[in-house]
Amino acid sequence: MGRDKATLSLPGSTRTFVEHLVELLGRRCAPVFVVAAPGQRLPAVPARVLHDEVAGRGPLPATGLGLRAAVTAGARHAFVAAVDLPLLDPDLIDVLAAVAVSTDADVVVPWDGRDHYLAAVYRSSLTADIDALVAAGERRMRALVAGLDAQRIVVGQRAGLANLNSPADLAALRTP
Repeated sequence: MGRDKATLSLPGSTRTFVEHLVELLGRRCAPVFVVAAPGQRLPAVPARVLHDEVAGRGPLPATGLGLRAAVTAGARHAFVAAVDLPLLDPDLIDVLAAVAVSTDADVVVPWDGRDHYLAAVYRSSLTADIDALVAAGERRMRALVAGLDAQRIVVGQRAGLANLNSPADLAALRTP
């Protein structure tokens, strides 16, 4: 979009995407961590804000940073979400987490015709796997999931898994 999605306001609201998502995730997850770009300014949120070391490296190193924080907090699993999912249904987190616990999978990914790596539950101990991939120059979540015990959960078409990638997407958004 050419602009920081986290600080965009939801249509018809003064709340930003990050404020909305932190509140939504806080209904199911504790603690909540937000990974920000180096120097990125965010509004005050009831979450621990972590800053990526280098900008523009993609979601894989940011996920590693968040999972390290989850390990420190004592969490065995963590729900990883992109900030551009303002219609995310918190009930999906419960479904994915239950499968992660019952199957002992490394990752549980919702699938609606495609994998949603940035709306999935990951084992928090995957940091060494992520570090190795990042050191090899990898940035994509797909590279991580390809080498793991991954469970894909068919969720059907859910508006909540649609992310915003353009100004047109934002204009079409209905306030949740």
